Amino acid sequence: MKDRDLRTMILVQHQRLERFVGLVFQRLGLPEADAMTAAKVLVMADLRGVDSHGVIRLSLHKWYVKALRDGIINPKPRIQIMNETPASALIEGDGGMGMVVGRQAAELAIEKARRVGVGVVAVRNSRHFGMSAYYAMLALPHEMIGISMTNAGRQVVPTFGQEAKYGTNPICLAAPTLEEIPFVLDMATTTAAAGKLEVAARSAHPIPLGWALDDKSEPTTDPLAAQRARKLLPLGGTRDGGSHKGYGLAVMVEILCGVLTGTLACTTPPETGVRGHFFGAINIAAFRPVEEFKKELDNLLRYLKSTPPEKGQNRVYVAGEIEHETTQERSVKGIPLHASTITRLRELSEQLNVPYDLE
Repeated sequence: MKDRDLRTMILVQHQRLERFVGLVFQRLGLPEADAMTAAKVLVMADLRGVDSHGVIRLSLHKWYVKALRDGIINPKPRIQIMNETPASALIEGDGGMGMVVGRQAAELAIEKARRVGVGVVAVRNSRHFGMSAYYAMLALPHEMIGISMTNAGRQVVPTFGQEAKYGTNPICLAAPTLEEIPFVLDMATTTAAAGKLEVAARSAHPIPLGWALDDKSEPTTDPLAAQRARKLLPLGGTRDGGSHKGYGLAVMVEILCGVLTGTLACTTPPETGVRGHFFGAINIAAFRPVEEFKKELDNLLRYLKSTPPEKGQNRVYVAGEIEHETTQERSVKGIPLHASTITRLRELSEQLNVPYDLE
């Protein structure tokens, strides 16, 4: 979704949106603090321009609302540490909302890194956790490098294959800087995240070739056909484009989030919504002086951004820069939500008796 499409958009203040989403989750059974955590993750995605992982996923009959109503997500999980060392832990998520389980796990990784230099926490039996960047970025104020990843339900076709076998399996790494915008790489291991099909479908925009196949396993530009087929392509699109690399990265995520935790989302029926996560925190001070690291990262980022841009482009970016600038703009002007998304939020307001004040 692009801000230039404002003819079909309604601008919504992010504080109001976060409050509304939090009340929706409370009506669906989450305790207030957990509901606000989940709301913060969704709205932060919209603020950063990652619309595919924002409130577009709130609907009476889909995503989180349906999963909570159907008992797929446990609104009040008993989150437990199953195995632990000074530097690591395995957490049982008890089918809880991934944002709630994920935040607790990421914060535990940070605490371990504070004590022993590095912290890694794996999570089993969780649910969809939204935007990966949220968890990795939690490490930034602590002068740490944050890492987050998750497996997902199968909807991606391996290189040379015709059938979906694994998930979009995103990866994120966030690193603090001195003066530059923090480096935040947040990427699916597919050419495009599944939520981008939803965004394209609602906006009636075609998708690029290389994103997905149709139900005949043929390349398609129709987002609706791609949604029906659930056959996304690995990062790279084709073998000639390097799709074996995206495929390999996805399997790496499945090893850390699935095999290591005992939560293989790719072999579990999609309707269960089961997910495994993996979080890491690296305390920079355990390796070298923090200011030296941040200054050197600043220099690296400036070096990359000094590259002359190609014809038709104004500048060269680094990961996290566009999202940061989008956050600044949307924090002031409001988050542009498609009219169809607004309609669905109004429906939620009426059905769940949540005060509606977004327009």
